[in-house]
Amino acid sequence: MTGTLLNIAAVLIGGTLGLLFGSRLPERLKSTVIAGMGLFTGAVGIQMFLETRNPLFVLGGLLIGALLGEWWKIEDGLQILGGWLERKFNRAGGDSNKFVRGFLTASLLFCIGPMAILGSIQDGLTGNYELLAIKSVLDGFAALAFASSLGPGVLFSVIILLFYQGGISLLAAQLNTVVNEAMMAEMTAAGGVLLVGIAVSSLLEIKKIRVGNFLPALFIAPLLVWLVELIQK
Repeated sequence: MTGTLLNIAAVLIGGTLGLLFGSRLPERLKSTVIAGMGLFTGAVGIQMFLETRNPLFVLGGLLIGALLGEWWKIEDGLQILGGWLERKFNRAGGDSNKFVRGFLTASLLFCIGPMAILGSIQDGLTGNYELLAIKSVLDGFAALAFASSLGPGVLFSVIILLFYQGGISLLAAQLNTVVNEAMMAEMTAAGGVLLVGIAVSSLLEIKKIRVGNFLPALFIAPLLVWLVELIQK
């Protein structure tokens, strides 16, 4: 849990600095920074996807994950949570949609990726939080950029970060006995596709995509690998 707490501190510090000094930045500069983060996020997503050993596992995970996500209304749930936080803590007013967008974008971006998964497992099993320390630096800079444009919703993404990374750390021993290298590769690849979705939808604003509803793909893709390996035995 040490690495997760460090990650949360980095996001809070970066986000607070973004809120304090973000108003001094020209809108053009903030827009360009967000666009740059979008391009970088998309590039990282593509790099992650290229780790797949069989793209069909990723495709199957995305399709089944989307069905489950739409059924469970994951993104709607995140929006409801963001809206509740906005009403409770953003009493001074402001753009509600902007608050929710900041909450959703930061929550998804900070939680998706191999560093969040591998770093949390490493932290939970051995207490070594080196990977999460690196992720914390990246997330801190991202939070500064996002908060300056998307507002205080970015700060509340630490709630999702705490439950997501903290939960993986607590379950690390069990996960490590189940998830093998091939399953991790497809999980990473599926996460890469979701990162591209975040870049296209929330950061570059090219097309609106309910990326949150694809989150089950992170677990469905490795599950399909496990099923195929079980059948082949």
